[in-house]
Amino acid sequence: KRILIIRTDRIGDLVLSTPMITATRTVFPDAYIALMVSSQTREIVSGNPYINEVIVYDKISKHRRFLKTFLFANWLKGKRFDLALVLHSTVRVNIICYLAGIPQRVGYARGKMDLLLTHKLEYTKRFGEKHEVEYSLDVLRSLGVKAEASSLVMPLKENVFKEADSLLFESGLKKDERFVVISPGASCVSRIWPSANFARLADILKERFGLSIVLVSGHDEVKIGEKVRGLMNSKPIFLCGRTSLSVLAAILKRASLLISNDSGPVHIACAVETPVISIFSRKEKGLSPMRWGPYGERNAIVHKDVGCVKCLAHNCNKGFLCLYSITVDEILEKVKELLKGAEK
Repeated sequence: KRILIIRTDRIGDLVLSTPMITATRTVFPDAYIALMVSSQTREIVSGNPYINEVIVYDKISKHRRFLKTFLFANWLKGKRFDLALVLHSTVRVNIICYLAGIPQRVGYARGKMDLLLTHKLEYTKRFGEKHEVEYSLDVLRSLGVKAEASSLVMPLKENVFKEADSLLFESGLKKDERFVVISPGASCVSRIWPSANFARLADILKERFGLSIVLVSGHDEVKIGEKVRGLMNSKPIFLCGRTSLSVLAAILKRASLLISNDSGPVHIACAVETPVISIFSRKEKGLSPMRWGPYGERNAIVHKDVGCVKCLAHNCNKGFLCLYSITVDEILEKVKELLKGAEK
């Protein structure tokens, strides 16, 4: 059997799909399993032992024009897949699966050219009644097979740890020095806790806990990191925009803790089993911690219900009160819980 699993959206989404990839290998131990991802996320799965091939669909650049997408689908057709498991249905993805001649095409019905799927699941994700890990597994379960949840997977090679260590030490971290990683950015303003709060939190962690601070972010969020650094009294290790995803994962593996907005690094930290404090806004069901919170043990969520009858998410008319009302002291309480005995 030749199976194509498709997840072409964001970093965290793909990380949270790795238990489903593991389960697919368990259910189909002898199958040829390929994974189609975006160019931005391929590093996450490059060393995954449960897949035979990583296929990159670059909708932002290489395959942006429809002709290029058509040619990509035609190339994919030559691989003769029997089954497509679509974890995040989009118009392009569903068209590609159809044009590639994959006879069985399974995915959620999101109103995105769903008629091109041969087997549709009701789009219950919008209710956010369980974790995204489970929603991904449900695509596999819809085939009538038993699929169990397992740990997140992001294998790292030794050379990646060497690169991470070199970057940390060159930036001023001493050998065996304990540190906390802070990720102050996110993909949209409705997820970003105030920079002044992150700066104050970082200074307290340095002064009270004796922990060094490593600031990280994606290339698009460097200015947020710079703002936090500028507001700090102490000097952080500044790695914003300087790490690949695999090097970031290695740094997180070395860290005592990650403190982050609701964003990709949260899920990478969970995959490498580093404790996480995730700062959440938004009460909207499909965007809530129930669905998108850190997966696994030794993690904490800070999330406030400020009484909104309906969450408008990105269009909030209350100035993101649920996010801005979260205090530094509340985060510190979670730090104490996760790092018992660490305070001076």
